[in-house]
Amino acid sequence: MIGISDIEAAAERIAGHVVRTPTVPSPGLTELLGVPVTTKLELLQRTGSFKARGATAKLLSLGEAERAAGVVAVSGGNHGIALAVMAAALDVKATVVMPRTAPARSIELAGAAGASVRLTDGMDSAFQLVTRLRDEGLTLVHPFDDPVVIAGQGTVGLELAEDVTDAAGLTDVVVSIGGGGLIAGIAVALAARRPGVRVWGVETEGAEAMSGALKAGGPVPVPLSSLVTTLSAPAVSQLTYDRVRALVEEVLVVPDRDAVQGCLDLAGHAKVWAEPAAGCLLPAARQVLDRVGDGARLGLVVCGGNTTPRELTGWADRFGLM
Repeated sequence: MIGISDIEAAAERIAGHVVRTPTVPSPGLTELLGVPVTTKLELLQRTGSFKARGATAKLLSLGEAERAAGVVAVSGGNHGIALAVMAAALDVKATVVMPRTAPARSIELAGAAGASVRLTDGMDSAFQLVTRLRDEGLTLVHPFDDPVVIAGQGTVGLELAEDVTDAAGLTDVVVSIGGGGLIAGIAVALAARRPGVRVWGVETEGAEAMSGALKAGGPVPVPLSSLVTTLSAPAVSQLTYDRVRALVEEVLVVPDRDAVQGCLDLAGHAKVWAEPAAGCLLPAARQVLDRVGDGARLGLVVCGGNTTPRELTGWADRFGLM
């Protein structure tokens, strides 16, 4: 089990190693969506995403023998960058396994931080390789199937609960889902600190591991076709599934096109440069408003910003959004 005490302990552990990111009202998104919107700007985190929290929590939990042997992670981008950078800062040797479809910039950043980067033909084969490397003696830093990592990601929810202190507060928080580590941690934190707040998940079409699990009654492999590689887990874990099933209102699914439009809207209205894993929050927020009606006060966890101008404009051109 993962409880609020685990998240509080993770917060103490990682303090000084990660950024306490801003939690700020967004006048632009409030005007766009027609309800009060507060943003948690995790794209300003070290390494450009929330992943630095879980990676740091795990690295700081290792014993001497594990640190000496080194660590390994599988990643569609942001987890690999986070592990590479934070492992270098803590003097731990890291290996990062990524699919060749991962953003070129993510591969470059992980290597530049000093990690050994191994590329595979897809995410399924990436998970297979990382399992083999773990069996050879490296310590696996899983992106979501690890209670220590989930507790680290849950510090986002802890900060959100602490920072939104006005009388109006929040009614609904929208969180992106890849393997489910971020939303699982946030949901646990908010259930303890803000039990009246509803938590909603969002995936993109072709990266529907959690919604597929909820339909099947447990984690199942899913086909991957979304351009949003940072959300493209081949399956969620029992650990994340159980918490989402118990604590999350609903998992919404949006098209890639709408996620890219969301990036353009975040740039134009919120003045932040986000990746599609965060862009998908805006079309999901509209679905939330359709369900809950007037009176909603939204919190959006802007999870990361590791997208290049070339990538975003390329996607926008593909979908005719320019």
